[in-house]
Amino acid sequence: MVGRVPQNWNQLYRILLRLLCLLPTGLPVRSVDFSRSTDNITVRQGDTAILRCYVEDRSSKVAWLNRSGIIFAGQDKWSTDPRVALEKRNDLEYSLRIQKVDVFDEGPYTCSVQTQQHPRTFQVHLIVQVPPKISNISSDITVNEGSNLTLVCKANGRPEPLITWRHLSPSDGDFNWEEEYLDIFGITREQSGKYECKAANEVSSADVKQVRVTVNYPPTITNAKNNESATGKPTTLRCEASAMPLADFEWYRDDSRINNAQGMEIKSIGSQSILVVANVTEEHYGNYTCVATNKLGITNTSIYLFKSDPTDHFNHEGPGTGTGNSGSPCPALSLWLLTASLLWLLCKS
Repeated sequence: MVGRVPQNWNQLYRILLRLLCLLPTGLPVRSVDFSRSTDNITVRQGDTAILRCYVEDRSSKVAWLNRSGIIFAGQDKWSTDPRVALEKRNDLEYSLRIQKVDVFDEGPYTCSVQTQQHPRTFQVHLIVQVPPKISNISSDITVNEGSNLTLVCKANGRPEPLITWRHLSPSDGDFNWEEEYLDIFGITREQSGKYECKAANEVSSADVKQVRVTVNYPPTITNAKNNESATGKPTTLRCEASAMPLADFEWYRDDSRINNAQGMEIKSIGSQSILVVANVTEEHYGNYTCVATNKLGITNTSIYLFKSDPTDHFNHEGPGTGTGNSGSPCPALSLWLLTASLLWLLCKS
């Protein structure tokens, strides 16, 4: 059974219904506080909002409403939202508390006060800010060198977040792109690595996520040096190649492929391959070919193993003297002989 509504409340309800009919979207901001001027109230998503309203005397009839309808009429709660309650620190306060504020709470709120003289309304606009959150970002991707690439990063937040792209590895201090879409045309191997997307607004710390870009390219020999060794000694030949995916290595002697036999062993680790000769003989001297391949290409280089000359050194016999690899006197010895000859001629004259 519905109880009878007092006559003075009937008048207040009629006023509230008129306000609901006349309340437009995006009301102008007015103060809800008699003692100070307050425009918008800005609250972060998840926090508690308190909309202040005060009455002039205890006999005033007061209510809270928004575009959806009446929230409170006097002490009676009309809203079914459990997050909403009255905030009363004294008899003249009639503030509205909204816990765990969300985006759908944003908008105009009206505090309607019915006094003995005339009705008054006070309005406030609640603004809900949302921290930035990246909602969609490209997955890690592998492309071939020379291809075109587009990375996407989208984020939600209020105010709308600023999207910034940055190349992390290798670090490129000059690279900074402020767009959701990052377009790379004719990508190079130097542009591989991690790309960071950062979404930022003034509400809280930025949301950051990364995308790894792998650029495939054919092998290039980056290091290969000739070597020399005496017979009966162990030695190595080294070959290094830059490639993505990593290169597979093969070694050849003349036209014959080398296997792990005849005192030779191939050790390939990462981008480097080493040909190990355990005991050098006369048959091991000569030209070797290192071949590096992957699914995008092939390359090779020649490496020579020379026989070392045991006389290829200096036999120092004293300060300033010595014999070179051809057995001829060193410049220091020639200068000494020239000086001695000049002194002998002067003494003779």
